[in-house]
Formats: sequence, C-alpha cells, structure tokens
Amino acid sequence: MIRRSGRKGTRSGLVVILILSAVLWLSAVSLAQVKNVILLIGDGMGFGAIQYARNILVGPDGRLAFEKLPFVGLVTTYSANQWVTDSAAAATAMATGYKTNNGMISVKPDGTPVKTVLEAAQETGKAVGLISTNTVYDATPAAFGAHWAQRSGSDAIAAQLVSRKIDVILGGGSDQFFPKGVGPGKRGDGRNLVDEAKAAGYTYVTNAAELAAAGGTKLLGLFHPSYMNYQSDRDEVKSEEPSLAEMTAKALDVLSKDPDGFFLMSEGARIDHMAHTAEVAGVVREVKDFEAAVEVALKFAAGRKDTLVIVTADHDTMGLAVTEPFKPDVIRKVKASPEYMALQMKKDANGVLTEESIRQVMADFAGITDLTPAEVATIQGTSKLASYKQGYEIGSIIAARANVASLTPAVRAIGETGGHTGNQVPLYATGPDAQLFAKVLDNTDIARLVAQAMGISL
Repeated sequence: MIRRSGRKGTRSGLVVILILSAVLWLSAVSLAQVKNVILLIGDGMGFGAIQYARNILVGPDGRLAFEKLPFVGLVTTYSANQWVTDSAAAATAMATGYKTNNGMISVKPDGTPVKTVLEAAQETGKAVGLISTNTVYDATPAAFGAHWAQRSGSDAIAAQLVSRKIDVILGGGSDQFFPKGVGPGKRGDGRNLVDEAKAAGYTYVTNAAELAAAGGTKLLGLFHPSYMNYQSDRDEVKSEEPSLAEMTAKALDVLSKDPDGFFLMSEGARIDHMAHTAEVAGVVREVKDFEAAVEVALKFAAGRKDTLVIVTADHDTMGLAVTEPFKPDVIRKVKASPEYMALQMKKDANGVLTEESIRQVMADFAGITDLTPAEVATIQGTSKLASYKQGYEIGSIIAARANVASLTPAVRAIGETGGHTGNQVPLYATGPDAQLFAKVLDNTDIARLVAQAMGISL
C-alpha cells in the first residue's frame, strides 16, 4: 500500500511538472510572439465618457469597439505627489514604469531621466511612432519620446522628438518646429526642426491628402500650429486635417515595414479637452473618433499572432456620470465646441463680451434661445480669459441644462489639473499576453508589462 501510494504520488508529481513546463513553454512562446505593440490612449476618457458615448452611439445594449476586447482591467492613476494626476505624470508612469510628480516628463521626482518603452523598443531595432490630436510635444506623446522636468518645455521637447529619430510623428504643434518669423513658428533658438527632419530623411506632410499620399519609412506630419481641431468644429473651419483613424492607419503602414516589429502610441487627446467643459456632445464626438482609430488597430492585428493591442486612458476628467434626468435633446442641438463658440463672441470697447453676441452665438451653435441673466453674466465673467477657459464655462452651462453630472465649475476652477479626478480608468487588451492586463493595475504596470511582452528592458 505504501509503495502504491508512492507510485501515485510520483505520477502526480510528474503531471504537475509537465503542466508547469507546458505553461512556462507557452509563456515563452507568447513572449516571443509579441513583435508589435499598439497602445491607444483616450486622454481623460473615464467611465462616464465611455457610458455617454455608448448610450448615444450604439445604445445602452451596444458595445464600443474597444469594449468588445476579451481582456479588461482597471487602472489606478495617482502621481508621486498627488492623489489626482495630470497627463504628464500619468503618461510618464505608462511610458516608464515610474511614478513622478505632476508636470514632469519621463524623469523621476528628483529630475533623473528614466528610459521609456519607446526608447527600449528602439534599442532592439524596432520602429516607433507617436500620434496625438494634441500637439506632438504635449504631455502624453512627450513622455514616450522625451525627458524634461516641466511639461511646458515645448521647444526643448519638440527638438528631442526629432533628435530621437522617432520613425513616425503625427499630430498638431507645428509652432515649435519653426523659428519665429517662419510660418507659425515660435522657436526662439532659430532652429527649423522641419528642415532638420527632412535632412534626416523624413517625409513632411501638413494635411490629410498629403498624409494619404506619403511614402517612405520616416514620416513627420504636423497638421495644426497648436492642437488639432475638435471633431465638432472641423466642418465649421473647413479643416483639412486627418482623423485619428487616418493617422493611425498611415503609421501602421509605415511602421509595419520594419522586420523587427514596432511600438506605436496613438492618443485621442481632445476627449480630455472637451471633458473639461463637461459638454457631452463634444465628448461623444471625440470618443467616436478615438474608437475609429481603435478599429483600425484591431483590423491590423486581426489574424496576426504577433500584435498586442492595448486601449486605456491616462486619467478621468470631470467625473462625468450619466444621470437619470439627462436630457439628450439638449446636446443634440450642439453644433460646435464651447471654445469655438467663445471665439465667435464679440467684445465691447471695454473688452467685455456683449450680451447680444453671447445670445446670438448660443442660439446658433447650442440651440439655446433663453439664456438667463445669470448665465449671460457667467459667460461675460470669462471675457479676460483664454478661449479654452471661456469654453469651460460655456460647456458647463450646456451641461447643466442637460442635467449632466460632473465636477462643479467651482471645484474645477480651484484644482491644479482643471478638473481631473483620481477615479480608476478602464483598460482593454487583445493579442498575445493580453491576459496579463486583466486585473487591477497601477499605471506603472502598463510599461512593465509591455516591456515584458516585447522582451525589452526598461
């Protein structure tokens, strides 16, 4: 009996060993298969933004493209010095695996630079790309391709992106690529980064048609002097900018020519900017644009066994929530972004927005014909502010009429981030090693797991 029990124990032990060996072997195979990583970031895309987009675009029973992915996680987003992160610290965590202070770009709180997954991928011979509907030197793309103690170092960050020789750079922000006096240029050092990029072999494009026709293995596309236009405004301004989906498709076409594989980060940045206004119609349009880019990535990865696709957000903005008394008819009337509306309003001799122009613009672009004296006064109170901050208050008026739940304008005004929250954000993944992301994560885990999947060292 003792010997028989021993034989059973031996066989059981062998089975366990074989199973463990198989698991380890499969894991090794999986790691070897992750040749390409596509990381799509919806800036400020919290659960509320997704819920509004789902309800309006596909109905509550429907699912957005990224919601159909097989592995889902939750991500904590706090920074090294705050419960609530800004985009710089959040992107640094996702790019490097390290926490840093708000406002810092891929450096530790003491200023020490830390390697990014993009740089680590480059070291192994992979092609790399950065896309954003923001400026290409703003927080999220900057944290993957540059290092700076302050996110406001736009000129230095733009120069680093070019010197880093990132294969594909697409987005807004041409102002920091030209010297003062040349086009929209704002650089004070006299450098023309576009000319430097061309000399280094980049194809330079400025609109959707040029992007579609572009060839080569290095591509620089700058489609606006500053942020790219909101989806809400592109018809109004007769924009020739490409969509995020078009930029993502072209980037994949270029990067996939590298036999060693690639790393691509594609950011739907203006979800965040619109969420700061709490104006849900615009949020939904930006999420729709982002979702189309996700669909491009999923189409590329379909049928392949070497491409990991990750969709997430850097943080939540304004804590948007779908309320029971929400009035969708209010937002259906909105035809332009609150910032665009602000720019259409006229000022009197004292620099104060006129009541007549306020009422006319709100009627024309928001369908609101019965502004109260208090609402008019609120908008007039922004007369000395930048147009995007004027948009915050205009958007909040529309949101209040639609019964959108969000941070109050008063809380937004006193917060350093202008309305970010510390709420967790979702993560969706598919492809080899996607299961690694199906749990509660910290944003620093994203960089570490991407590096693990690609077999690169941070």
